[in-house]
Amino acid sequence: MNKSAGVLLGIVVAIGAISVGGAWYTGTKIESVLNTSLADANQQLQAALVGHKGSASLELVSLERHLFSSTAHYRLKAEGEMFGEEPVELLFVDHLQHGPLPFSRLVSLKWLPVMASSHYELEKTPLTEKWFAATKDASPLKGVVNIGYDNSTSGTLELLPLETALDDKSSMKFSGMKIDVAATAQAQKVKADGYMDSLKVTTVTEDQAPVQVELNGLTLASNLSKSTYGYYTGENTLTLSNSKTTFGPKQSVLGFKNFEMKNQTEEKGTSASGRADYKVGEVSLNGKAIGSAQMALSLKNLDVPSAMALMQVYQTRLQPYEQAVAEATEAGQPAPELNLTEAEEAQLKSNLEQLLAAGPQVAVENLSFNTTNGESRANLVLDLTKPQSIDLPADQLLRQLIALLDVNLQVSKPMLVDVLSVQSQIDGQTDAKLVSDQATATADMFSSMAVGSQLAKLEGNNIVAKLHYANNQVEFNGQKMTVEEFAGFLFSKFGGAGGVAQ
Repeated sequence: MNKSAGVLLGIVVAIGAISVGGAWYTGTKIESVLNTSLADANQQLQAALVGHKGSASLELVSLERHLFSSTAHYRLKAEGEMFGEEPVELLFVDHLQHGPLPFSRLVSLKWLPVMASSHYELEKTPLTEKWFAATKDASPLKGVVNIGYDNSTSGTLELLPLETALDDKSSMKFSGMKIDVAATAQAQKVKADGYMDSLKVTTVTEDQAPVQVELNGLTLASNLSKSTYGYYTGENTLTLSNSKTTFGPKQSVLGFKNFEMKNQTEEKGTSASGRADYKVGEVSLNGKAIGSAQMALSLKNLDVPSAMALMQVYQTRLQPYEQAVAEATEAGQPAPELNLTEAEEAQLKSNLEQLLAAGPQVAVENLSFNTTNGESRANLVLDLTKPQSIDLPADQLLRQLIALLDVNLQVSKPMLVDVLSVQSQIDGQTDAKLVSDQATATADMFSSMAVGSQLAKLEGNNIVAKLHYANNQVEFNGQKMTVEEFAGFLFSKFGGAGGVAQ
């Protein structure tokens, strides 16, 4: 044997020895690693379902350990209103290849050592057999997770393409979807990226009119970090290239292009803030572009400890009470009373006061719709503050709760004409001049009513309304008044009383 061959043989023997020893070591560790991962997963499931009427848990059913591999079976249980009338139970099988060099990674030339490579898939049960039939008996949900020796993970989740009848009037065609996920130990940081090419659902409404929804080019991206309080902060983005909804007796087609949803949350000390932006690049009807839309929402100065305490009260006391009320109503019985102990009431008030003392702000920073001839938009800012007492009468409490309220509304008459013209086309009008004249007359009538009632002003081609409240003083469309005077003004317009408060 020459020297080179001897060196190569030595390397192969060394790798083999390391692999066997590492595989044995991994086999002894795999159960504790799985139990830790399941505990983390259940914690995240619980956090994700906060505020929702439902619960879910993941458990290890069995584990068969071998030298180079192990086989695990998991059960996912979910129940509650959000999951339907009956509890849901899904079974998964997981083929775990032991590290440091799992065979599947060796053959794909991925030689970075890992503790294990998990290859899991959904199992067929009476609940999932129709799903399996739609994918020609292949597991419709499967994935790979590589577990590092530092307990980090990386892998993919895949939903297989399918085409199936949902019932005798509905069908679905799905291109499949793949999501890449990577996480540090204990999922302190998580990144995910996914893509779906297409989804088409066809059904029939109660009046027998066909409805078809098509989605194309869906992209998901998340970059999250676990906060001090156990929830995730960071960025989530969803984009959709194109969607079409076909509906109605005349099978009108409502289209959206370049939809984007982006939300961002962050935490500083005990305070959290968040922002959500929505954009639609183009709204169309029957192939004709109508306009575009945007919306931006924000939340600032949210005290996290008090908010989480209030959410805990909602989960433990209010959710069961709501369920009891629903059951009593369904049975035709009187609704039960919500009885809180003095200690619970005191804690609830304390948490609420702490939340308000932080000065939370809720804002609709931008709500706008653009058409060829105009733009309508609105924004709202609401600052809350701690009142002298939570037990004040409702009218006094409301005044002290609101530190600032600022509302601005602008409705473009040309935009109204554009939108009303589209509505006339949906209704079957085909005479272009008649459609335009009717839309213009309706927009003029709306403008005259808004201005005549003193609820708005006309600035050029825009109908404008502005409201500002602070320090018990109201300014409405440039006119300053007390809260009482403003209430009287509104009552005169909507309550049937005469005279405008001056």
